[in-house]
Amino acid sequence: MNLTEKDTASFSPQRRQLMRQLAALGMSSGVPGLALAQSAPLQQDPWRQAERIIATLSQSLQFRAADYPVTHYGALSCTVRKVAAWISFEEQGMLDTPDEHAPDCYQAIRTAIETCHREGGGRVLIPAGNWYCAGPIVLLSNVHLHLESGAHLYFSHRPDDYARYGEVDCGEQGRLTVSRWQSNDCLNYSPMIYANNQENIALTGADWSSVLDGQGGVPFNDYGDCWWTWKGKLKTINAIAQGSVPNYREGKPSENAVNPLNVGSLRQLVVSISPQQQALIQGAGDKWRADANYLPALSEAAVPLAQRVFGKGHYLRPPMIQLISCRRVLLQGYEVRNTPFWQHHPVNCRQLVIRGVHAKSHGPNSDGFDPEACDHVLVENCTFDSGDDCIAIKAGKNLDTQFGPSQNIVIQNCTMQSGHGAVTLGSEMAGGIQHVYAQNLLFENRHWKTNPLNTAIRLKTNLNRGGYLKHFYVRNVRIPNGVQTSPSFYSSLPGSPIQSKTVATAAGAVITFDCDYTPVSDNVRIRPPVVENIDISDITVGNVQTARGEFSCYQAIVILGPVASDYNGSAPAPVIHPVRNVRIHNCDFGNPVAADAPLYLYNVQDLQLSEVKIAGKRYHQRYSA
Repeated sequence: MNLTEKDTASFSPQRRQLMRQLAALGMSSGVPGLALAQSAPLQQDPWRQAERIIATLSQSLQFRAADYPVTHYGALSCTVRKVAAWISFEEQGMLDTPDEHAPDCYQAIRTAIETCHREGGGRVLIPAGNWYCAGPIVLLSNVHLHLESGAHLYFSHRPDDYARYGEVDCGEQGRLTVSRWQSNDCLNYSPMIYANNQENIALTGADWSSVLDGQGGVPFNDYGDCWWTWKGKLKTINAIAQGSVPNYREGKPSENAVNPLNVGSLRQLVVSISPQQQALIQGAGDKWRADANYLPALSEAAVPLAQRVFGKGHYLRPPMIQLISCRRVLLQGYEVRNTPFWQHHPVNCRQLVIRGVHAKSHGPNSDGFDPEACDHVLVENCTFDSGDDCIAIKAGKNLDTQFGPSQNIVIQNCTMQSGHGAVTLGSEMAGGIQHVYAQNLLFENRHWKTNPLNTAIRLKTNLNRGGYLKHFYVRNVRIPNGVQTSPSFYSSLPGSPIQSKTVATAAGAVITFDCDYTPVSDNVRIRPPVVENIDISDITVGNVQTARGEFSCYQAIVILGPVASDYNGSAPAPVIHPVRNVRIHNCDFGNPVAADAPLYLYNVQDLQLSEVKIAGKRYHQRYSA
């Protein structure tokens, strides 16, 4: 759908001004269509391509030999005090936070970065000590921001501090930043560390005592609300942990509650929208007006970025670190903790390395690393201890696919602790994902008794998210403490051939391909995904002692292909392809609880198991279901 002159004629003067500002920033005021990428044939030796990607990214970034300590620009360290705060979905503890009148280093850090950039680049230094920053750090080309050993940078936990300094004046909603939230473009609260269209940038720490602290669980009002409260009511409840949201009670404002600031009809924004399209996007009732649903609806209706204004009065939490359209990026050697939302979210970046980072946040949606529509990415020697997926590769959602696919990504020598999925692809993948290589990984699952890893290797998509996954290769993975040994089921749509709460796609399997991910959450279901050419080998899964016995998982493999009955577009329906050409070999899945039914397969063509051991039984067989 394209905007007409009739549509834009209805824009307010403020919205027209926003569009002019966005144009000056090089941002499109419309929504480009899907950028398709052709997939190469199945490679004879895919790991040679992985070696080429690693070699391409092995060269160090170069910076001018000049240091800019933030203390030279007025930064003062602070003292800290203990406060009661949330440390996970369900736990509270005493955490350090800056004293109430701590000096704000925002301006000093900004001036140091801008001076370094203006003078040709170099290194901006944050020394050892406690530092408080009540606003975003914006990285610029040729700047290397480095935290020395013992430097602990506390970002303000007050949302309004991230609606003060953005590049776009949105009136009552604040000064906002061009951002992307769950793979949809928007104007929103600024991420705590941000860059847009920069090159040759680095964010590093001396070691894991160099801490970037988002304070996501520290209360910001007298009611005890924090960033994490804004998650609102959970749609999917894990069988073991994550059954509630910090300080949330029914009726509190959140991303999942109807927001009266959002328009009552899409026709108020796009006057040319047809009644049929409006009904499809909005669905039944008013739920589409909750912020988390409203933004995807704006994308489906091709509403321009200038009208996707969130910020103050809205409840979309920003990612901790977001880099958009950047080139030659290094993230290395620090610890990030307690982030409001996703921990690292690079979008449309090229030649990006994340190395030796400790990503530790147990709050809602605390994904460790979410590269989106990125090309040539290396993830190595990192440890992920996450409240959501450890790594989740993404590529746009709804009509926001202008940046194309995520591709040429290598993940190696990393350790994963708690989380939903250790290595995940999706769920937002409308632009496609291809040529991903994961090797030499330890899914340690240290917290298996209380907060276990839900699943190890995970694909998430559906007839809304669509897209494709092609050429995904995994080898040499150790999972000594298994994954969650109880099932967490998904809810199917009315009329589905699959009964709700019978398939353990949410948690419980070692390998999960879920092509019907939370279908009840998406009104528009017109884009069938394509999933093919996947090779997984040398996975070793250990057992743990539970009250019921010694088990490694609930099931070994769950492959739920696309469900054709979910389609709700116009006739004729497109072809719904099965998951196809998947090879799993040289693996030992330990002892599943459901040893009598270790596999669940639906709409799968040519799954090949060879030298696969499950509960002591060896499998050499091809399956189609």
